[in-house]
Amino acid sequence: MKTNIAVLDDYLGISQTVADWSALKERANVVVFDRPLAVPEEAADALADFDVICTLRERMPIPRGLLTALPRLKYIVVTGKRYDTVDVETAAARGIAVSNTPVGSVGGGGVAELTWGLIIALARGIAMEDRLMRQGGWQHEMGISLRGKTLGVLGLGGIGRQVAEIGKAFGMKLQAWSQNLTVDQARAAGVEWIDKESLFRTSDFLSVHLALSERTRGIVGEAELRSMKPSAFIVNTARGALIDEVALVACLRSGAIAGAGLDVFEQEPLPPDHPIRTLPNVVITPHLGYFTRDMLGAYYADAISLIAAFLDGRPERVVNEVGRYGDGTARKS
Repeated sequence: MKTNIAVLDDYLGISQTVADWSALKERANVVVFDRPLAVPEEAADALADFDVICTLRERMPIPRGLLTALPRLKYIVVTGKRYDTVDVETAAARGIAVSNTPVGSVGGGGVAELTWGLIIALARGIAMEDRLMRQGGWQHEMGISLRGKTLGVLGLGGIGRQVAEIGKAFGMKLQAWSQNLTVDQARAAGVEWIDKESLFRTSDFLSVHLALSERTRGIVGEAELRSMKPSAFIVNTARGALIDEVALVACLRSGAIAGAGLDVFEQEPLPPDHPIRTLPNVVITPHLGYFTRDMLGAYYADAISLIAAFLDGRPERVVNEVGRYGDGTARKS
């Protein structure tokens, strides 16, 4: 009997066009799910007959309740570095190995590029002017220049550093803060370390680049947002839950801040009736940061290689300790 492989949350069917699945299809049944599956009940029914699951980043959570409902599941491949949405301990206890794909040469370049697309769109009103011109209009607001403005970076990791580097080219003043960032680390990146309160109070553009954890969830709350300049903009291409969405909507509606550029949301896909969709001072994109042909091609090519290694009994990049499964023994790498 062939192995059944589920490719999850591939809304546009791009997994089969950006990478070559032919070798796997000779050995297994590959089924693409092009819509979100509600967790756990709908996902449990839909995935009951699958041995391998391939995610698209963290689109679908795989918690204990789902794992315990999938008796055939032996292997999960998470495309991307992070696997926070998978209950790896429960998976290990059930003999299910979990692997992640390497970052590769593409890295977070796509996310940094989209961040700057949102910053420029906010500064020059591009989305609004495009929309109104299509309705017959012409020139509605003045934009602002980036040169001389202050860019605050909340989280100076790999992507945050890329965003800061581009800010230098625009002649912006650069400053950053995170819970772990030191003065020396900031200086090495050519950025001024500044405390959290000052970061929010003095930045003209604030770009969020933290990993989501219990420590960072809601780190941008009402107090932080209301401490920003009324002329300031916030951009989030990291994770939606880093910002208190209720507080953000209230601040945008009241004019406490000038606007926001948002690529990520607490609930994805964003519900059709979500108030963020109605706000005129936001630029919104549907989690496109990593969503380029280059990055997706790399993710899926690596996933194919990992699944093939699993089928060969030599699993690679396993992030949880499990006992024997299939024909091989997984070891944490």
